[in-house]
Amino acid sequence: MKYLIVGLGNIGDEYANTRHNIGFMTLDAFAKASNVAFEDKRYGFVAHCRVKNAELTLLKPSTYMNLSGNAVRYWVQKENIPIENILIIVDDLSLPLGKIRMRGNGSAGGHNGLKNIESCLLTQQYARIKFGIGNDFPHGAQVNFVLSEFSEEDRTVVSEKIDYVIEMIKSFCLQGLDRTMNLYNRK
Repeated sequence: MKYLIVGLGNIGDEYANTRHNIGFMTLDAFAKASNVAFEDKRYGFVAHCRVKNAELTLLKPSTYMNLSGNAVRYWVQKENIPIENILIIVDDLSLPLGKIRMRGNGSAGGHNGLKNIESCLLTQQYARIKFGIGNDFPHGAQVNFVLSEFSEEDRTVVSEKIDYVIEMIKSFCLQGLDRTMNLYNRK
């Protein structure tokens, strides 16, 4: 079985360790643990690896967050991956820092990257892992917050939760969406 695992973020050194790039951070850790490297390909940075019998294409779109759907659509078509085998890792302001929630469908919840993916795929029926980044910012400062780096204390929490999300990705590919949600959403 083939899977497309997408980590959302923005390209460029100025965004590398920001809250909005938690998807990129997660895939970087997954690739490192899998001993694979990303290559600069069409619409994104791509790596291929296996988890037992599952073939994974890891994608970090180079289209910037708000146009991520173009990259997802291209790689879904190129790799001939069914919608049910797509998993998006995304930051979520509505969840406390480090809270992880997996869903099989749903609205974009105001996230522009997810809105664009829905627009390009013409569906909300794809799996996503929402990685809580908290929302400790004053009214009107959302953009500055999501584009700021994690504090040292927050980085410790994020690092532990990235390892947790890596296990969720493996479970999604080996056991499916429903089983993974039952196992991991409770914790």
